[in-house]
Amino acid sequence: MELNKLYYFHITAKHQNITKAAEELYVSQPALTKSIKTLEESIGLQLFYKKGKHIYLTAFGEYLKSQTDRIFAIWSSVLHETKRLKKENASSIRLNVLAATSMVTDAVLEYKRINTDAIFHLSQNEETNCDISITIDSVKPIHLPEFTKRYIFKENVYLAAPKIQEYNEKKSINLAEVSEKGFVTLSGSKLFRAVCDTFCESVGFVPNIIFESDSPATVKNIIKAGAGVGFWPEFSWSEFPTEDINLIPIANPICQRELIIGLHMNQFTPPVVTEFYSFLLEYIKQQTKSQSQQERLV
Repeated sequence: MELNKLYYFHITAKHQNITKAAEELYVSQPALTKSIKTLEESIGLQLFYKKGKHIYLTAFGEYLKSQTDRIFAIWSSVLHETKRLKKENASSIRLNVLAATSMVTDAVLEYKRINTDAIFHLSQNEETNCDISITIDSVKPIHLPEFTKRYIFKENVYLAAPKIQEYNEKKSINLAEVSEKGFVTLSGSKLFRAVCDTFCESVGFVPNIIFESDSPATVKNIIKAGAGVGFWPEFSWSEFPTEDINLIPIANPICQRELIIGLHMNQFTPPVVTEFYSFLLEYIKQQTKSQSQQERLV
């Protein structure tokens, strides 16, 4: 049974009038009548009977109409949802932000200001699929498709210390000098924390963590209060708060992390994804161009 013949029956049963049904279907009356006749022959049942100038549903026709009402209500819902999903997909950008959180968030807000229809889905999970990932070199997101493009740049990491005499005049510092200090840091689940622990281990000590927080602002405020020292990435937390705390270059070891902005495309990737990827790279370049950065495009 062809679906279009069933649909022709459905509309004719709704109107119980060949003329009105033909007008709604944009077909000729003879073509509609022939279609219904073919349907009746294929199922071996009479669906309409004629009385005077009018047509009416038989008992079989009433039953079939009750079913087609359900079928085409579902079909209409499916079409509506498909169109909605198509529109949403055309505007959707899935971001997996495992590093440089604040800088990426700022870029999202700026892009959203210019492109109000864009829909962002942000996650911070190594197991989450995405269109664009922001990771560090130690993270290998094997669940993602191969990089279509990736932009790699290096970010210096500074020692963050309170504004006190011990640190105020320092132009640089060896990390071993603060091995006995208490450290204020992001919580252990954060990638940045793992990177900084590696810096300390490379010069022979495990940092004495006295305070942990999920918030960079809280980390800054605790250091500002003189409770301890910590690490601060050069630009990926957006602000560079030299007025509140001392940010001292670390001479030994070389404290840097490599950030990777990856584009993961498939056959259903909408153009808005590649457009935002280009915007994000340009935004990062603009934010970092005044600072000495090593960068390369792979």
